[in-house]
Amino acid sequence: MAELFTSIFYQPILNLLVVLYNTISFNDLGVAIILLTVIIKLVFWPLGKSSIKSQKALQDLQPKLDEIKKKYADDKVGLSQATMALYKDNKVNPFSSCLPLLIQLPFLWAVYRVFRDGVNNKLDLVYSFVYKPETMNVLSLGFLDLSKRNIVLAILAGAAQFWQAKMLMSKKPAINTAGSKDESMAAIMNKQMLYFMPAITIFIGISLPGGLTLYWFVMTLFTVLQQMITFRKKENDSGQTGGVVEGEIIK
Repeated sequence: MAELFTSIFYQPILNLLVVLYNTISFNDLGVAIILLTVIIKLVFWPLGKSSIKSQKALQDLQPKLDEIKKKYADDKVGLSQATMALYKDNKVNPFSSCLPLLIQLPFLWAVYRVFRDGVNNKLDLVYSFVYKPETMNVLSLGFLDLSKRNIVLAILAGAAQFWQAKMLMSKKPAINTAGSKDESMAAIMNKQMLYFMPAITIFIGISLPGGLTLYWFVMTLFTVLQQMITFRKKENDSGQTGGVVEGEIIK
């Protein structure tokens, strides 16, 4: 199994990184890592888009889910049926956001292994038709040592993670009612995750090689960019649809 993983995932990732290092990155490992991140993100762009849409849809449904939980607080069967009906009416699959991540997981694990093992320690896995440098310079831009831990990159990765999570959170209008003071358990958990995940990212990031933290940071930035594009397209489509309907009514 380990050999199969190496052949299918680990080795291609490593070789692509070496090719990028030898060619358009001008022997700068940091630039090669950024280019590798861009390529991987573009390959999985459709899956990422699907996952983002599913996550956002689930976030948008959270207020309605909270209402259902209150209504069927003492009726588990009714709660289950109402929840499934809500998902069906809004064409939302609660598990659809997980599938794209599961498909990408082996590739993400391969990238992690490449940087964790140290790119210079596995150059014997470079294909025969790819130029194999004696060693790859781990110093990017003349000062950034990607083989060592980097606190700044870890903090940047955590900040990008916060930005990504913040974009997915639904904005709820303030309602001046007695019950509005008590947040639902789901809302509290969402807020905890908003701050907890970036904190975990920083904590893990400061223990990883700078090359892997750089990959994590750039990948999160591109995920934020994809979210912005996806949300903007959705808003434009909604606006165009609304305009057509309004025009038909006026007629």
